[in-house]
Amino acid sequence: MNAPPALRVTTTDPTPPYEQLRRQLAELIHSGVLAADDRLPPLRQLAADLGLAVGTVARTYRELEAAGLVASRRGGGTRVQAVARPSTDAQRERDLRAHAEIFVRHARLLGATEDELRAALESAVAAGRSPTAQATPS
Repeated sequence: MNAPPALRVTTTDPTPPYEQLRRQLAELIHSGVLAADDRLPPLRQLAADLGLAVGTVARTYRELEAAGLVASRRGGGTRVQAVARPSTDAQRERDLRAHAEIFVRHARLLGATEDELRAALESAVAAGRSPTAQATPS
């Protein structure tokens, strides 16, 4: 993993930190941003970078390993396993809809109106076309 994508944990989110981190890493793996054999940061490094306890990051890695997304070896670190990506248009559409539903749910929690929600989505789409745009997992 040359330039690691930005990971973040939101302390005001009711979702436990290990689950926030697990979701972000799983999404990066499923989307291909993290490829097979990419090495995840060492536990202590990632914990220090995010201001988390080492045990929290360890739980995240264990959950990812249980799901078959990564493999950990003593002395060899934690590496991404080869993962099948959605192969059908129908699966891709289901995944896209699920992400959209999460976005809408979070926007509603912020009190966004339908117009504000659409404007935010249009802005994000426009930013994604920019050559300097970077993926920032949420």
